[in-house]
Amino acid sequence: MKIICVGWNYPLHNKEMDNSFIPNEPTIFLKPESALLKDGKPFFIPDFSDNIEYETEVVVKIGKLGKNISEKFAHRYYDAITVGIDFTARDLQTKLRSCGQPWEISKGFDSSAVVGSFIPCQSLDKTNINFHLDINQQNVQQGDTKDMIFSVDKIIEYVSRFYTLKIGDLIFTGTPAGVGSVKINDHLEGYIGDEKLLDFYVK
Repeated sequence: MKIICVGWNYPLHNKEMDNSFIPNEPTIFLKPESALLKDGKPFFIPDFSDNIEYETEVVVKIGKLGKNISEKFAHRYYDAITVGIDFTARDLQTKLRSCGQPWEISKGFDSSAVVGSFIPCQSLDKTNINFHLDINQQNVQQGDTKDMIFSVDKIIEYVSRFYTLKIGDLIFTGTPAGVGSVKINDHLEGYIGDEKLLDFYVK
């Protein structure tokens, strides 16, 4: 099972990260299977970072084997959707980038890819999905897939040129503006529309 992630897919998030460019192609990175955290299990802040940040994202689950998928047929290859958190060790990422080193460990560490309960998505307009994150019952991040630079179907077309997509693979589609840090005892709840799909604590 692969966890495929898209970076720099919302213009306002790019701006808040002092990166205002508009990419010509999706920016792709991977997380290992050990990064997956699900079923409402708590997230434990690792000892190698003093600044773990949340990035709330729409996550799609691949339901059909595919390679070199065209954008117009991409909708046939995923059947479920949820909201997830791409946790980032921001201090570690900044340090590695400043040295010109790969920064995968700041994104792919254990339990850094949190997913909520999946719901069928055949009837949803994937180009207009509103989602948000509450921390301790306060809204901290909100987005809509209509603001993505690359749509879900375009991402699938691009990714499937390089990686065969298999049943159960997950695609994190990028985060909007509003990322921030978490601390011990924070309670995170993620929604698509009014439906709560994600609910866990930071320990």
